[in-house]
Amino acid sequence: MRLKEASKSTGRYRLHSTGRVYPQRQLALLVLTFAVIVASGGLLVMIEKGILNDLQTPPPRSTGYNSRSYTTVLRMGETTTLEPDYQIVQEIRNHTLQSVCSQKNMPVDYKFLYCYVPKVACSNWKRIMKVLSGALENVDVKIKMDHKNDLVFLADLPPKEINYRLKNYFKFLFVRDPMERLLSAYRNKFGEIPAYQKKYGVDIIKRYRKNFGRTNGDDVMFHEFLQYLVDEDVERMNEHWMPIYNLCQPCAVTYNFIGSYERLHADAEYVLQRVRAPAYVHFPERQTWYKPVTNETLQYYLCSVPEMALEELFPKYMFDFSLFMYPLPNTTRAVCRH
Repeated sequence: MRLKEASKSTGRYRLHSTGRVYPQRQLALLVLTFAVIVASGGLLVMIEKGILNDLQTPPPRSTGYNSRSYTTVLRMGETTTLEPDYQIVQEIRNHTLQSVCSQKNMPVDYKFLYCYVPKVACSNWKRIMKVLSGALENVDVKIKMDHKNDLVFLADLPPKEINYRLKNYFKFLFVRDPMERLLSAYRNKFGEIPAYQKKYGVDIIKRYRKNFGRTNGDDVMFHEFLQYLVDEDVERMNEHWMPIYNLCQPCAVTYNFIGSYERLHADAEYVLQRVRAPAYVHFPERQTWYKPVTNETLQYYLCSVPEMALEELFPKYMFDFSLFMYPLPNTTRAVCRH
């Protein structure tokens, strides 16, 4: 019963695992297919790189026994003979293993769980996970991020696998100042994404603006957005503004590391070392179009919001403020006047 409850609750954790789980028959086919690809691909790599050039071509196979066409090998007190052409097979196998196993896209289970929090660099972390799984060549590939494919979600695994990973894998998440995160979500979703403007913006304007007229939802005011959050049920919130506490359940999951957006690159480097990621994997640099939320920008937006609205909003994010050690913003008249 406890395991079933854990399975249901982990569906909200939004945890990812780089491990892959296959049914037994599919696994057998996968291994067989992989073996065929490796064997043929490895041989092609060696021929292209000239690895076979220094290997002598064996003489034509003789119908009779010729002792000089065999190599004697001592093994555990026994004498074993190998034909020269079989020696070449052994060399090919060894070179193939060395070549293939050194490739970046070799499947490896790095044994970690990441609870992704939208607006806390989660897209870049997903890029890293796709590189580690072999779905992307490197983190700097210029493609639109697919937030679903090529990622393994913990909630999609069987209860036994969920329980094992929660107990044994390295678990981490990254946090951010609650109000800074909300402002980032507001500017991105209502300023740049038509789908959010249509789905949420239109409704927000109709609910909180008098004489709104016709609207596309692309001119939502920040105080209107915050008032919408005050009235919204936390468990029904969109993940981009749902409190981190509700997203990642830190009281139910014991995280090994909690990084912060303020120390993003330093903390990310620690995590990559901790999970033993290859040296060529690094945390991506910010995109050139990215508009950071500065302290001055945040203060400007907060001072445009009625104090009563902020007082009603803060309790919904109180765990994010207190558990992750972020101070409540100062929006007194004196500060806002300055």
